[in-house]
Amino acid sequence: METKGCGYLPDRRPVILFERHIFHKQTEGAYGSPEPGGYLGGAKEFECLEEAMALAAHAALNSTSWGIGQVMGFNSKLAGFPSVEAMVEAMIAGEDAQLAAVANCLRANKLDRFLAAHQWEAFAMEYNGPNYKENNYDTKLAAAYASFSQGPLPQIEVRQAQLLLTFLGFHTGGIDGILGKLTTAAAIQFAHQRGGATSSAINVPLIAALQGTAATTALKP
Repeated sequence: METKGCGYLPDRRPVILFERHIFHKQTEGAYGSPEPGGYLGGAKEFECLEEAMALAAHAALNSTSWGIGQVMGFNSKLAGFPSVEAMVEAMIAGEDAQLAAVANCLRANKLDRFLAAHQWEAFAMEYNGPNYKENNYDTKLAAAYASFSQGPLPQIEVRQAQLLLTFLGFHTGGIDGILGKLTTAAAIQFAHQRGGATSSAINVPLIAALQGTAATTALKP
């Protein structure tokens, strides 16, 4: 419910969301707005963050949610980091740290017990507050769990290939670990551009080639 499947933008920066009302609280009303909103989405959220950091850098980082689980900066201690600055560095470095931060926050708030017991409504209440029913958070959680329980599980190799293909500018239709037509087409297009056999197989040689190409491809500004 907290992610579109990936902790990074196509330009390889972590997914973020700047919360202007949290910034207002963090700066004791000096900056930001008491009302939530003003989201620009995607890479444009970094423009909001940069403007806020020019005013109050530490508060700006605290007022931003980070990574695949959108952990708020002010929760850095709960997430297992000594400071929000350390958390941000970890969020930039890899998804493993992003996932660990989510797990640490859930354990620290004792929310993991609701997930283990499949008590979706109790979890939603504690995680999203009393307004969780406005977006059917509990029923969405139940539906997501049911889909993964009954259908095929995502494949980590496919997800890795999708992420790397996305970094290189190919359209995979999303990063979900499911090998669909768009992911297959992207893999074939990548192989064709490299002058190799246009195989659609997601395997170790393909991932190695993707990693090598991504490592030598300049990051987008």
